[in-house]
Amino acid sequence: MTKQQAKKEIEKLKKLISYHRYLYHVLDRQEISDGALDSLKHRLYKLEQQYPEFITPDSPTQRIAGEPLKGFKKVKHDPPMLSIEDVFSAEEIKEWEKYILRLKPGRNIEYFAELKIDGFGISLLYKDGVFVCGSTRGNGKVGEDVTQNLKTIESIPLRLEIHDPEKFPTERIRKRTQELIKKGEIEIRGEVYMDKKDFDEVNREMKKQGKKTYSNPRNLAAGSIRQLDPKLAASRPLKFLAYDLITDLGQTKHSEEHQIMPLLGFRTDKGIVCQNLDEAIDFWREIAKKRDTLPFQIDGIVVNINDNKLFQSLGVAGKSPRGVRALKFSPKQATTIVEDVKFQVGRTGAVTPVACLKPVRVGGTLISRATLHNEDYIKKLGLKIGDTVIVERAGDVIPAVVKVFPELRVGKEKTIHFPKHCPICGAKLVKKEGEVIWRCPNPNCPARKRRFLYNFTSKKAFDINGLGPKVIDQLMDEGIISWAPDIFELKEGDLLPLERFAEKSASKLIQSIEKSKTISLDHFIYSLSIRHVGEKTAVDLARRFQTIDNLSQASMSDLKSLNDIGPEAAQAIYEWFHNKQNREFISRLKKLGIRIINEGRSKKLQGKKFVITGVLKHYSRQEIKDVIVNLGGEASDSISKNTTYLIVGKNPGSKLEKAKKLGVKVISEEEFLRMIERK
Repeated sequence: MTKQQAKKEIEKLKKLISYHRYLYHVLDRQEISDGALDSLKHRLYKLEQQYPEFITPDSPTQRIAGEPLKGFKKVKHDPPMLSIEDVFSAEEIKEWEKYILRLKPGRNIEYFAELKIDGFGISLLYKDGVFVCGSTRGNGKVGEDVTQNLKTIESIPLRLEIHDPEKFPTERIRKRTQELIKKGEIEIRGEVYMDKKDFDEVNREMKKQGKKTYSNPRNLAAGSIRQLDPKLAASRPLKFLAYDLITDLGQTKHSEEHQIMPLLGFRTDKGIVCQNLDEAIDFWREIAKKRDTLPFQIDGIVVNINDNKLFQSLGVAGKSPRGVRALKFSPKQATTIVEDVKFQVGRTGAVTPVACLKPVRVGGTLISRATLHNEDYIKKLGLKIGDTVIVERAGDVIPAVVKVFPELRVGKEKTIHFPKHCPICGAKLVKKEGEVIWRCPNPNCPARKRRFLYNFTSKKAFDINGLGPKVIDQLMDEGIISWAPDIFELKEGDLLPLERFAEKSASKLIQSIEKSKTISLDHFIYSLSIRHVGEKTAVDLARRFQTIDNLSQASMSDLKSLNDIGPEAAQAIYEWFHNKQNREFISRLKKLGIRIINEGRSKKLQGKKFVITGVLKHYSRQEIKDVIVNLGGEASDSISKNTTYLIVGKNPGSKLEKAKKLGVKVISEEEFLRMIERK
């Protein structure tokens, strides 16, 4: 991206984010989710960090929200109610720590981590111990006086009093607090929120009354507090959670504030003191697992530098204090770019357009593909290749593109042309009247691909553990893969929505796919499903030609010169490698990181033919065959007079008796290991 392109995109993002932030903070309305807005803000923030010369005072990253609504008295915030910069991964929060240590080198930093409740930020001011003013965040510097509404919330004390004075961090803090309660000011900041069960109950009641329901508890809490009639707020089961003690009572650590506020009658999140950042990251991961079991909604944790003096000395950058970050959970919606559109063919011939995305984390997993359903859906979205979009992963649903941002286009986007012919077999697509799905009428097309993939992933080929026929069928039916190279582009997030896939099984399969990228030449040749080329012929070809490039350039006479390869097999091999599409297929696999090796094979077992029977201790059947072939021997499934050795394991079959009759030498697995000098 050039500097000029970056400037244009920054301007477009600023305009778009400001619009959605105005809806959210001023009108209490949303057209996109919090996760999608966070993703846009994060993208803008990254661009501005890369090109700081384009940061301007009007950027959404430099201010908090729009102007407050009319109807409430304005309240000035001193100090301002600043927002917190978001990060979405352990790597990003570690980068923040590196940034802090560059500013304050040589420091051992202690952190305080607490839940980031998804509520409505407010400030509470107490004079001489009495609650006198409650205000909204507004634009950070000026908010709205909503004192009467906040007084209806039971969890907000109307008068401060000290509970359990012995639990104060120090006697000096206790005395200072007591003095300010008698004469002085104390300011507390926190979140108004609603428990999930209460939110559901309020929405059910509103639905019964024919009223519009709210999309989430945060919006309902905000809507309740910003009503002119306090009776409405009083009718809602709102709660308050304190997270910040603004007044200096002598506290030296943020963790001490979480000790003090409950003693004044405020509910807080207990949080934890972390001796290092890794402990905070562990806490984040632990909370992520418990997130759905909590009674209220959270969208991450807040990580503060615990030392208040160090925190203050770091100051403010843009909209956020440097000494704090919100380590958020990956949203169920995020923005990304559609880099391409592929057309997958399912079992019934249904052609499904699939968006190839710039990888993005959604719901904690990396997503690289999303369904576009059908041609009509693409037209409805107005989608083009290169567009910035919102991708959503809700529950067990396959990720889908749900919104396009045409205002972010740069003029290089490409129109999506739905194919008229099957992208796999070339048959003309058909669509029945009244349906929206285009189909390939060729009944053999999908099945042929499936049979190819069954062989391609088998033990004798790429040996991708966990990717058997049932899983291949599932991936093809869902439109996630249609051809072998698609396998090597899969991400965990593409698998998690599927039945039978949990986080662990998805991770194991991706690891297995990654491991399979290094493959022996004979296994690679076998994976290609060339007619007349079985396991033995693949080994012979690998031995003779040494590399896949040599094989692809072999002449008919070269191929016919090989023992045990007849004219039909030679013709099939020659035609396969001289087919342009097949050459492109191999080229694409190489670009995806497939490494085809043909380690100089030992001749230790050359001329020896082995058969295996029974269950082995050290090897699987296929593994010991690979060892034999790699050492120049031949592995067969059937006993004959030409068999040199029968390797016998536990519970041998009828091959043992046949070997004895034919006079074939019988050896144990241990004897074979001694033979190859491999323990």
